[in-house]
Amino acid sequence: MMDYAGRVRQADTYPKLLRLNAQEHGREIALREKDLGLWRTFTWADYQTRVRDFALGMVELGLGKDDVIGIIGDNRPDWVAAEIAAHAIRAFSLGLYRDVLDDEAAYLLNYGEARLVFAEDEEQVDKLLNLAERVPALKHIVYSDPRGMRKYDDRRLLPADKLAEMGRARAAREPDLYDRMVDATVGDDVAILCTTSGTTSHPKLAMLSAGRVLKHCATYLAFDPKGPEDEYVSVLPLPWIMEQVYVLGKGLLCRMKVNFVEEPDTMMNDFREVAPTFVLFAPRVWEQIAADVRAAVMDASPLKQRLYHLGMTTGLAALEKGQHSGLADMLLFRALRDRLGFTRLRSAATGGAALGPDTFKFFRAMGVPLRTLYGQTELLGAYTLHPQDKVDPDTTGVPMADDIEIRIDQPDSQGIGEILVRHPNMFLGYYKAPEASTADIKDGWMHSGDAGYFNGEKQLVVIDRIKDLAETARGERFSPQYIENKLKFSPYIAEAVVLGAGREHLAAMICIRYSIISKWAEKNRIAFTTYSDLASRNEVYALLQKEVETVNAHLPPAQRIARFLLLYKELDADDGELTRTRKVRRSVINEKYADIINGIYGGKPAIPVDAVIRFQDGTTQRIRTTLKVVDLGGHGGMAEAAE
Repeated sequence: MMDYAGRVRQADTYPKLLRLNAQEHGREIALREKDLGLWRTFTWADYQTRVRDFALGMVELGLGKDDVIGIIGDNRPDWVAAEIAAHAIRAFSLGLYRDVLDDEAAYLLNYGEARLVFAEDEEQVDKLLNLAERVPALKHIVYSDPRGMRKYDDRRLLPADKLAEMGRARAAREPDLYDRMVDATVGDDVAILCTTSGTTSHPKLAMLSAGRVLKHCATYLAFDPKGPEDEYVSVLPLPWIMEQVYVLGKGLLCRMKVNFVEEPDTMMNDFREVAPTFVLFAPRVWEQIAADVRAAVMDASPLKQRLYHLGMTTGLAALEKGQHSGLADMLLFRALRDRLGFTRLRSAATGGAALGPDTFKFFRAMGVPLRTLYGQTELLGAYTLHPQDKVDPDTTGVPMADDIEIRIDQPDSQGIGEILVRHPNMFLGYYKAPEASTADIKDGWMHSGDAGYFNGEKQLVVIDRIKDLAETARGERFSPQYIENKLKFSPYIAEAVVLGAGREHLAAMICIRYSIISKWAEKNRIAFTTYSDLASRNEVYALLQKEVETVNAHLPPAQRIARFLLLYKELDADDGELTRTRKVRRSVINEKYADIINGIYGGKPAIPVDAVIRFQDGTTQRIRTTLKVVDLGGHGGMAEAAE
């Protein structure tokens, strides 16, 4: 096994470690990118050259220590090169989600007073130019993809290749400048401004040092080793802490090959071509893959459907005994893993939010070595993970090292309390917000805001956000997230919000999974025009009622859904209803849909809606419809949908 900790002692910043890799392994492949249908490769030497050129180009523009450099766009080689280049000049990198709205972008760029932003293409450049005078500190916009850019005339615009050319010219004049700059980087300095999840308000910016990230990655890799022979496909947003850890921290430290897909729409096809050795997906991606598999089964012949159900039943039964079924593998799973690109997986993880146990078991039965990780941005990502031989879908595993301390604060009679954590490589506080740092860290312990407990195997069980745990009017406690994950195992349900705090019973607002229900509707000759129209159909209500009743049958009576409706639109991060990592913002939901929620609990059989939907391009659409409420009875029993 590689000496990861020793490697960090040799090179404790990203630029130092990249330079070391280029010196020792310059001809080896570091990155690949799918472009126009072909995979382009970048060696460690190529990677180092691009970073050097960007860094010296920024020096030519007058940028340096403590400046903030924004980066926005899809995951690309230039994205990571820009980040490391920012660190080489001792500036702070600030990653923005590619689908960030104007107001969010303006807030983050102004908060950081960003002087330069690396933007991938015309779409992102448009977003920045639209901000105009709202971001007065922004002086330079560097773009990598020149397509469509010839029509622009703005003095702030600069092609990435031109910036690199400026850097090469500076290197010719001062050949040792870059090495002197890299030597001056300090592992304990702030290097990364990483956005927190922002479930309640604007995200805060956690200050991270590259040295601490690398040390934490060394701990992670000692628990779950990776090396140069491993292949990883980067599909989760690079501003997210876990993709930062995997692509930058672990990528530089263990020299695994990082692959970038061509477009989000081609992700699974490109993923299959690489057939990576390990993968990190957010729960929503695992849920979508599972739903797509079930949707494909719907279109299969009766014989294939019977083989699928036999294979799944046999596989799940074997999983319950801690085994893997050879028969299920032969009937179903071997071909399924091949189709999904999972043939070479030696490790797989999910994190960022809770994944329902049913979805988790689905993949484990398939032979995917799926494990759950848990952490926070402030703790530099994950710090718990399942041991390979003790995987429990109801837990998030154990601490990755002895110096990662976790305790449950003020546990109740069942041992449930707030999860508190401390370890040697935590964040350095919140940018420009020392009071927030003081509120969240007390006596060195980070207050996670999550409720949890340790089970008999000393594995950590995370229940929900403390503020989201609720009680009914009868005093019965429940976790909305747990029930929502049960519902989302259905291929027909994309999102759900469970209600019931202070109420006599539980209710749910459900968003249909349009891609699958539209296919189901076409197959059953059900005419529809839009999402809202499809979600209002009696046949769709009947289909979803069966799914809710199936979930209810496996829940205690007090936690069953008594009433539900199908929402007229999908929940959207652009509307503030979800975070960029797809966590529900419950306070926003409760405020925005207050009339609908009051209607559900007022016993109305139907609720009129007159609303305006705003799309990302700024256009709007007025929706006038009536939401039917399905009453399943006080304990979620059988009942007919309201007419």
